[in-house]
Amino acid sequence: MFIIDFETENFYVTPFTQLEPNILFSIDKLTNINHIHQTHQPTIKKTPVSIERYKLAFEHVIQEMKIGNTYMLNLTFPTLIETNISLLEIFLSSKAPFKLYFQDKFITFSPERFIKIEDNLIKTYPMKGTINALVPNAKETLLANEKEQAEHNMVVDLLRNDLSIVAKQVQVDKLRYVDQISAGSKTLLQVSSKISGILENNWQQRIGDILLPLLPAGSISGTPKKKTLEIIKTVESCQRGFFTGIFGYFDGNKLDSAVMIRFIEKMNGQLIYKSGGGITIDSDLKTEYNEMLDKVYIPY
Repeated sequence: MFIIDFETENFYVTPFTQLEPNILFSIDKLTNINHIHQTHQPTIKKTPVSIERYKLAFEHVIQEMKIGNTYMLNLTFPTLIETNISLLEIFLSSKAPFKLYFQDKFITFSPERFIKIEDNLIKTYPMKGTINALVPNAKETLLANEKEQAEHNMVVDLLRNDLSIVAKQVQVDKLRYVDQISAGSKTLLQVSSKISGILENNWQQRIGDILLPLLPAGSISGTPKKKTLEIIKTVESCQRGFFTGIFGYFDGNKLDSAVMIRFIEKMNGQLIYKSGGGITIDSDLKTEYNEMLDKVYIPY
C-alpha cells in the first residue's frame, strides 16, 4: 500500500502484511474491512470559510487567468464540521469505491480513481463537473454547460499530456460520461472521462518513475500545472497535506489508486472537511462557493 500527500513530500509505504491495525482501506474490490457497519442518519453542522474570504481567493485566481498564468485551477478550502459520529463510523458507513481510514487522523471516501495499471495498460479517469441530480434535466444541463465543458476538456488534455510522459499511444477512450454519486442526503451527477496508454513490459520495476511525474493529479491542481501550483500556494488558506494526494496498492502485477477527495481530517480535536472545485475564466463566484459546500457531507 502507498499513500502520498499533495506536495509529494510525505509518503506512507508498507507491505499489506505489515499494515497497522488502525489503517483500513477499500480500493475497488480489495479491502481489509471485515464487517459492514450501518449507522443512524448522521447530523452535520458546517462552519465554512466566509464567502468574503473565498471571494478574495477567487478574484485572485481570475486575475491570474486574465494575464494567462493559469487556465484552470482547483480552488479548495477547509470547512469546520461537527457531527454525532466518529471518523471511523463515517468511514465504515461510506459506500465509496475508494476509501481510507488512517490512524484516526483522516479519512477519505473518494469517487475518483487516479490511475489503474494492468496488462501493461495505464488508465486514468479525471472527474470534473458536478450538478445536483434534482435539478430539472440535470444530465443535459450539466453536459451543455459551457464552463463545465471547458473545465473538463482542459483537465482531459492535461492528463493526456501527463500520461504521455510515462506511456505510449495515449488516447482518450471515452469523453465526458456521467456517473451518479451519493452525497449524504443529496445525489450528485459527476462528469468523467477515460484516458489510456501503453507501458513498457518492465513497468513493474519502475513504479516510482511512473507515479511521481503524474503528481499531483491534474484534476485537483490545474493547468499549466507548475504555475498553477504556485498560485494555489498563494491563494489557499491552509496546506492541503494528504488532501488531494493519492493512495493505492501494487500487488506485483496490478496497480490501482485513487485521488483523496471527500476528505475529513482531525486537527486539534476538531474535524476539518476539505473541499473545492475547478475555476475557469467563466466561473461564477456564488456557484463555485456553493459547489464547494455541496461537497461537504457525511455519507451514510
